[in-house]
Amino acid sequence: MKLLISGILLGILWSSMIESKEINQSLFQKIAIEGIDPVSYFLSGKPMFGKPEFQFEWKGAKWRFANAKNLELFKKNPEQYAPQYGGFCAYAVSQGYTAEISPEAWNIHKGKLYLNYDLKVKKLWESQMEQFIEQANKNWPEVSK
Repeated sequence: MKLLISGILLGILWSSMIESKEINQSLFQKIAIEGIDPVSYFLSGKPMFGKPEFQFEWKGAKWRFANAKNLELFKKNPEQYAPQYGGFCAYAVSQGYTAEISPEAWNIHKGKLYLNYDLKVKKLWESQMEQFIEQANKNWPEVSK
């Protein structure tokens, strides 16, 4: 019986680990981009942690917002505020893989939010942003599988 239960639990864990990588989210709670409010980058010019009471599920992840206004803006048009490449490091996607992000390593370019692994990678990303965006756009369909 213990072996059967262990096998079932392993199967559940494995299936959650091989899910689509469409959104950067925590493994068990499914919270997107480390709980950072994506709208805050646009309206406040800085990352702000979202609150559980202002939460919205989109694309299989729980997105959190700092306040009701930001939540409503996201609900109306998630594509406008969601980070590119599911909230994974934009530079990593341009190189053909995914990587986690640092909420402080970000920029908005042509109305789109891009997140990076850290400030050093952000500087590299910004040095050739147009080329990296072009490559990341090509890579994303395969990388996000």
